[in-house]
Amino acid sequence: MKAMILAAGLGTRLRPLTDIRPKALVELSGRALLEITLTRLHTFGITEFIINVHHFADQVIDYLKSHKSFGLRIEISREEILLDTGGGLKKAAWFFLEDPARLDQPFLLHNVDVISTIDLDRMCQFHKENHALATLAVQSRDSGRQLLFNNQDELCGRRASRDQQPEIVRPSDHLQPLAFSGIHLISPRLLPLLTEEGIFSIIPSYLRLSAQSQKILAFRADQYYWRDLGRPTDLAQAAADLKQNIFA
Repeated sequence: MKAMILAAGLGTRLRPLTDIRPKALVELSGRALLEITLTRLHTFGITEFIINVHHFADQVIDYLKSHKSFGLRIEISREEILLDTGGGLKKAAWFFLEDPARLDQPFLLHNVDVISTIDLDRMCQFHKENHALATLAVQSRDSGRQLLFNNQDELCGRRASRDQQPEIVRPSDHLQPLAFSGIHLISPRLLPLLTEEGIFSIIPSYLRLSAQSQKILAFRADQYYWRDLGRPTDLAQAAADLKQNIFA
């Protein structure tokens, strides 16, 4: 399996830590977030990565060179302007389409600033068994932004904030709000379907495709540890969790 690590963002919530470094090189218990992500994904057999970079991009490139890319194949997708998740993935699509013999194999899209114990093997099995176009790891937890799924785990809409009316693209009698984890499994079949151009988030693309009856599914990850590392307080809590061996 291949993976893309989303690491181009400015990391504004992590300031002042990101005033002098990219968020990918912010450290948790003495290890860069990028190293933690690469190491964890490698435990699931992933050896080929593409990483998008923008903010202090040269620092990420130099860091990987100094660590000999951790013995992995790592390509860089440099964004002169931030392209957001959808635009970033579309720019890097060549990486997942280069081998015609592997077009039936899903790839992973993973934020650099999240940490979890989500079983990616189980998630991949779920994705393949259901012939999904994309599978999103989600949890039932408090979040200002929620994705809405029906009883068949199909994406049906979203609620962008607590104060807004939900956007429904696939009506259903019962919709469950779930929080997205920033971890996706995607079939290469999705890439030619990304008709949006330039800077765009992938969530509206998922909603558009779901409205066209494409399978954008939820993988329930409630039993796993997960934490967003977007703020210094989140890093401090994750470091405390690590000391207590809450996650490996």
